[in-house]
Amino acid sequence: MKALRFVEADVAQIDELPIPFIAADEVLVAARAVGVCHSDLELLAGHYIIPFSYPLIPGHEWSGEVVMVGSKVTDFAVGDRVVGECVIGDDHFGFSISGAAADFFVAKPEWLHKLPDSVSYTNGALVEPFSVAYYALMRAGNVNASDTLVVLGAGPIGLAVTAASAALGAVTIVVEPSAERRAAALALGAKYAVAPDGVDDVLAEVTGGKGANVVVEASGRPDVMSRALELAGFRGRVCYIGIDVGHEFPAKLGLIQSKELTITGSIGSPGVWPETLRFLASTKLDLSPLVTHQVSAENALDALEAARHPATTIKAHITFDAVLPNA
Repeated sequence: MKALRFVEADVAQIDELPIPFIAADEVLVAARAVGVCHSDLELLAGHYIIPFSYPLIPGHEWSGEVVMVGSKVTDFAVGDRVVGECVIGDDHFGFSISGAAADFFVAKPEWLHKLPDSVSYTNGALVEPFSVAYYALMRAGNVNASDTLVVLGAGPIGLAVTAASAALGAVTIVVEPSAERRAAALALGAKYAVAPDGVDDVLAEVTGGKGANVVVEASGRPDVMSRALELAGFRGRVCYIGIDVGHEFPAKLGLIQSKELTITGSIGSPGVWPETLRFLASTKLDLSPLVTHQVSAENALDALEAARHPATTIKAHITFDAVLPNA
């Protein structure tokens, strides 16, 4: 089988490997779509938040098809379309243990969720980043059609927040310097997509000067994190989902008290995957505008290269179509 492998720092290659064996309590999955995340590039560069070692197969944003089940597996069958969570106890699938960027890979049933029939493999490989966005909105609390919600930053997570917010009915305003990403935000349901210097005017017009009910900070930039407090209205909710560690920027912290703001931080998507999948199935959300590049498994290195250029790439996907021999 073909597999994308990180063999050492800054060295990635397509290798031919044996199809792995499964234990009685495992399943063999044929990958169908695998997304490249910025964290994959950090892993290739030699950085990750928990220990890891090379060589390893990346891929934690994926969808696939079960092609073999162990004798003790009862919840899944050959032919099931599945997605899987990436934080598994102390292990991180696609980081500390090899992931999905291969024709076939081994998974434990407890990691997996069945993909609803109405959700394509492309959308399935976006469930992981979408679940992070969905969890953030659940943390923010009761986002609905009565709200005006501002998303700061239109990276993949910010755009996923946009899609979820719009599906929940909120008037969604996306703030992003890139014209291409503003266009993607509109395609995903944003009512307005504006450059940073235009948000005050739009927000004043939409809310009559009251400010946003909800602000989701998805850029991870400290100056923008500070700005979120200013855009929120009285008793607004501010949710921080963009990641920054250790940097500083002045912020008007008195606004938290004077506006009676509710502040939440959000990381990952613990416990919400079944709910996320039901949400995607019932809303029929199409997340495919996030995918700007699709390449075959043979050209997986091109997906890594595309992901290095965020000005032109929102999300790169590697597609797989392998069939198990003698299946």
